[in-house]
Amino acid sequence: PMGSLVYIEGIGIRKAQDTGSAIKGNKIDIYIPDLEKALKFGVKKNVKVYVLDSDRGDVRVASSSP
Repeated sequence: PMGSLVYIEGIGIRKAQDTGSAIKGNKIDIYIPDLEKALKFGVKKNVKVYVLDSDRGDVRVASSSP
């Protein structure tokens, strides 16, 4: 959900600021402000994403699909 905090292995904590219709399935799109760094970062697969729910103290784990 919009505003959720997530921890992405190898990247760190990010805040969900877009839940647009272009992202389908077990995928996540992250914003990298520098084009060169974004291109170098590329596409990652099989990365664990932890949804941090500070309101309930929950941590849920989701893995990206290959």
